[in-house]
Amino acid sequence: MTDFAAARRMMVDGQVRTADVTDLRVIAAMLEVPRERFVPTEYAGLAYLDIDLPVEPAGGRRLLKPMVLGKMIQAAELAPTDRVLDVGCATGYSAAVLARVAGEVVALEQDADLLRFAADALRAIPNAKVVSGPLNEGWPGGGPYDAILLDGATEIAPEALLRQLNECGRLLCVQGSSPGAKATLYRKSQGDIGVRPIFDARATTLPGFGKAPAFAF
Repeated sequence: MTDFAAARRMMVDGQVRTADVTDLRVIAAMLEVPRERFVPTEYAGLAYLDIDLPVEPAGGRRLLKPMVLGKMIQAAELAPTDRVLDVGCATGYSAAVLARVAGEVVALEQDADLLRFAADALRAIPNAKVVSGPLNEGWPGGGPYDAILLDGATEIAPEALLRQLNECGRLLCVQGSSPGAKATLYRKSQGDIGVRPIFDARATTLPGFGKAPAFAF
């Protein structure tokens, strides 16, 4: 039988801390959240591996690697009172981690099966709310947000989401497609949006965030 507590410590010590995640709140959150409860039963034994973990039978949706998630949350510089939109929350793992660092988390998902999974997994976390809707439209009714996290990659600038940021708000995503994708920080300041890459990363493109196909004549 897998010792999940030991596997969780190994994940944090071997994947997260070694990736320069030094925010003790993020480290504590990732030590506390039982990742094996946020994956289908057949994948529980893989929950703490350094992989983009599939969370649906078709394999199209995956959880971010632990080190990518940890570094992105750290880069968001969350305050304990911040309101966060988690776009593409999938099974709710990222929202559970965010809820231990921020004040309130709105977890957005559009896949019906993942939505049910996340709602059940997050039921006992009072400051995490699961909502349903198209990922690329965000959840404007709950905004504006101090931070927005995309739990996957985008090949396009997330314009609709950027409009839902507070002044000084931050948006974190994996921008682009492999092999040149980068974890990217958008920041709103005096109404303008600044953007900068922060580290190399890879993730599965979220539904609605792919480039439109080019037409050949």
